[in-house]
Amino acid sequence: MTRLSAISIVLVVALTLAGVASYLVYQFLSTQESKQRQEMTVVVATRDIPVGAKLDATQLKLAAWPKENLPQQGYFPDVKKVMGRVAVRQTSAGDIVTESKLMPLNRAEMGGVMAYIVPQGHRAVTVAVNEVAGVAGFVTPGSRVDIVLTTQLTTNSNTLDDHLSKIILQDVPVLATAQATEQKEGKPTIVPTVTLDLLPSDAEKLIVGAKKGALQLLLRNVIDTASVTTNGMTASKALNRVQPSEAPVRAPKIKHAPPPPQQPKVIMEIIEASSKETSSSVYKLR
Repeated sequence: MTRLSAISIVLVVALTLAGVASYLVYQFLSTQESKQRQEMTVVVATRDIPVGAKLDATQLKLAAWPKENLPQQGYFPDVKKVMGRVAVRQTSAGDIVTESKLMPLNRAEMGGVMAYIVPQGHRAVTVAVNEVAGVAGFVTPGSRVDIVLTTQLTTNSNTLDDHLSKIILQDVPVLATAQATEQKEGKPTIVPTVTLDLLPSDAEKLIVGAKKGALQLLLRNVIDTASVTTNGMTASKALNRVQPSEAPVRAPKIKHAPPPPQQPKVIMEIIEASSKETSSSVYKLR
């Protein structure tokens, strides 16, 4: 092999390798460009964002998102456009932050955060409670409670059973807690309030109950959603006392007829004696 032939072979190999490398680079750049055309950078949540939170840089980041999975509108390509906005919908970590999850910038369209929290078909109802009725402040937004109504019964006598306590609503979500100012004896008094998420029919029941008696909240475990059936409680039942009208009826004692007199038993004893001359039998009754 001549020197010229060797140089020619090296040159051909080099050109081939250069061509392959150029092709691979071209394919890589084409893939990246195609991928960029199919994705878009949008603002997503870095962690769970609760309702009412004011968004800051620690809760937001930019992330590539497939265009085919983007909402039709309402997403943000820039974190600065979301900073300082207030969340009115729960947003999980990694989800896109959209306009529908934020309080409107136009104050005329706001209506308060609560208007966005109440589920469709439900109503938000606020009731006043005291420290005891509010479970000493342990009831917070997101808690679930039962509601007990204690009311006076219609009675003409002063008995233990002139009041009744009964659970009227169960597993009620708490939307918010706050404080309101009421006038008592001419002086302003701070009264805790609890806003509950209720169906319209349950809201009517709660409002009537608040007018007729005292309300008490019972805090539930977060995973306990089972309903219970109760008959209500009065003081006499709590003290295990039975009212005269509720006295148990005792069955009358049944008098059994005396047993018939026993007939005397007759025992017959036979004594026999025999001899060559005489034979006799003696019978004795006893």
